[in-house]
Amino acid sequence: MKTPLDYLAAYPAHIQQQAQQLVADNKLAPYLLNKYPSVHSIGNDGQLRDYVLALKAKYLKQAEPLSKVVFDTKIHVINNALGLHSHVARVQGSRLKTKREIRVSTVFKKTPEAFLQMIVVHELAHLKEMEHNKNFYQLCQHMLPDYFQLELDTRLFLVQLELEGNPY
Repeated sequence: MKTPLDYLAAYPAHIQQQAQQLVADNKLAPYLLNKYPSVHSIGNDGQLRDYVLALKAKYLKQAEPLSKVVFDTKIHVINNALGLHSHVARVQGSRLKTKREIRVSTVFKKTPEAFLQMIVVHELAHLKEMEHNKNFYQLCQHMLPDYFQLELDTRLFLVQLELEGNPY
């Protein structure tokens, strides 16, 4: 059976213990609120698309264009993911058309911008690197230098969300 702390399963034992202590002391929400005091103002798919395309234009100019960028209500529940990238190739006449999409869980509609940015950077990196390998994470860090800390804090936010709800 899955527990909220499973979000941290890939982290070293001392990180997991620190997280467990924050939870036990009821200090996880205050930690997050202190470190990330406000939420972003991106509230709809159009604004999300503009946000994603701005990051793409800054860091991945040569990457294939995106046909769709949306918040998705079903991602977290069905796929046990936070964001998804997909590409669909279809033959149209004598041409092969590829459509690329990025979907972000609606969980990130009411979070600090740093968490949304981490998810977007992660999904954008998949435009260049499909696998979670060294090059993938180097690209994530190129786009977002504190990527690893933000990924940990986003996972801590998910623990908080599962245990007590969104503190924002």
